[in-house]
Amino acid sequence: MAKNIESHPLHPWLDRILEALEGLEYGTVQITVHDAQIVQIDRTEKRRFQPVPGTRGQIRSGSGSAPEKGSLSWDSDKGMARR
Repeated sequence: MAKNIESHPLHPWLDRILEALEGLEYGTVQITVHDAQIVQIDRTEKRRFQPVPGTRGQIRSGSGSAPEKGSLSWDSDKGMARR
């Protein structure tokens, strides 16, 4: 006999968990439990950027044009993005 998902004690949280997972390519969904009850769902999304070859490490922009003021560039010495 199949159980009805609506009678499952996690039913109210399942939609929220699935919503947190939706569209997530890189990152984590963390579920916090206190006294056997879910109390919090955290979503951390990571976005990965690749330096554009031949541009001294500038991060690729959507338009392909010169970087705008305030845009990020890649500092290859430090291994991190900078403004």
